[in-house]
Amino acid sequence: MVKHVILWTLKEMTPEEKQQVKEGIKEGLEGLQGQIPGLVDIRVITEGLESANTDVMLDSTFEDAASLKGYSVHPKHVAVAENKVRPYTAQRACFDYEV
Repeated sequence: MVKHVILWTLKEMTPEEKQQVKEGIKEGLEGLQGQIPGLVDIRVITEGLESANTDVMLDSTFEDAASLKGYSVHPKHVAVAENKVRPYTAQRACFDYEV
C-alpha cells in the first residue's frame, strides 16, 4: 500500500470564498472514491486545529505505486485538479510513502 498526502495553502481570498473553495476541493476529490483503479481510500480535511499552517490536507491510500501513478494522470482526477484545486492554491507539499 502507498499513502499519498498533500498539503495545500490557498491563495488570498475572503473567508467566505475560502470556505467555498475548501468545500469544492473536498467534494471533488472525495468524489473520486470508487472511480479510479487502485484508489483504496481518499479523505480531504478542511478544518485543522488552530496550530495548522496550511488550509487543506488530502490523505489518500493506493494499492501500490503504480496505482498512484495512474491516479495522477486519470482524466477524472485531472479534471478535479484543474478545476477545483490548482486555480486556488498558492503552495503545495506532497509526501508519498509505503505502508
